[in-house]
Amino acid sequence: MVTKGLLLCAGMGSRLRPITYTTAKHVLPVANKPLIHYTIEMLKAAGITSVGIIVGANRDQLEGVVGDGSLWGVRVDYIVQDDPRGTAHAVGLAQEWAGDDPFIMVLGDIMVENGVGAVIDQYHRDQPDAMLVLNRTDRPRQFGIAEISDGHIVGLEEKPEHPKSDLAVAGIYIFGPSIFAAIETVEPSPRGELELPDAIRTLITDGGRVDPCALVGWWKDTGRPEDIIDLNFLLLEGLSDSAVEGAVDSESSLTGNVVLDRTATVERSVIHGPAVIGPGAVVRDAFVGSHTSLGADVTIEAAEIESSVVMEGSVIQGLPKRIASSLIGKNVRLIHDAGAPDAHRLVVGDDSQASLV
Repeated sequence: MVTKGLLLCAGMGSRLRPITYTTAKHVLPVANKPLIHYTIEMLKAAGITSVGIIVGANRDQLEGVVGDGSLWGVRVDYIVQDDPRGTAHAVGLAQEWAGDDPFIMVLGDIMVENGVGAVIDQYHRDQPDAMLVLNRTDRPRQFGIAEISDGHIVGLEEKPEHPKSDLAVAGIYIFGPSIFAAIETVEPSPRGELELPDAIRTLITDGGRVDPCALVGWWKDTGRPEDIIDLNFLLLEGLSDSAVEGAVDSESSLTGNVVLDRTATVERSVIHGPAVIGPGAVVRDAFVGSHTSLGADVTIEAAEIESSVVMEGSVIQGLPKRIASSLIGKNVRLIHDAGAPDAHRLVVGDDSQASLV
């Protein structure tokens, strides 16, 4: 019986810099909720009661938003990977936590539409040594690709030049205890890491049965800013109703599904849902378009924004053009100086990206 779930969350989120210089990618808000909360909710819904989280330098941030798991009625254990030596190394650190029990493993930045209940059900029914969730892709050269024969996985290739299928490994696995013996045989790859696909190949070579499980519904890897924005879009699409609890004046208009915190304020503004407005947020003389999330204490004044994520404490004021499809970090100030020359004045941190028109 699979009742344990392992989350790999020690990664630094380099593709999300500069935001991840200060905020661990797994706690970034999507639709105003930390990403890792969705993952734990997904595991809980599938019957998982014990969650192990592989952490690194981001441990304090993850513990701060997850705690002991009591919010979801699960037990959470933190497993520290001080030296980031690869995915196989991370899984190997969980041997004591897993014991002799099978466990589902999810890369910490993966989100899927329909959860993992069907994956666990298939594992219980078929009882393989390992199971890999696969997702069809039209870009097989960019992913780890599985080779299938007689209904079983017989090979794995990382970003192959000549792919043997269009079935990409989706970052969700179920392992029995035999995976740990296979990990012990893995040698460092050319980039100096212990790679999980090498351990799975060893499992297959040694006669282990590794089965595929087809993914149904959307799948999202949230490793890049555009992925966070896309996931925010998908999650807000799922809003089934409005919950307008904050103050809205008579000159404002709210349409579609809008969630407005009881401490938020809307004045002389238009909001088109689906949208989520967090605690203490102020929308004044502004337009907030669909698929937008405004975090706690965000101010949007005399400005327009749509299809974007704005994190807590940020201020957008007086901008002459609409902001769209943007990811804006914490405590950012985007303010138009009407008295300044017609020029851009920027302070841009390392690894930033900006489109100026």
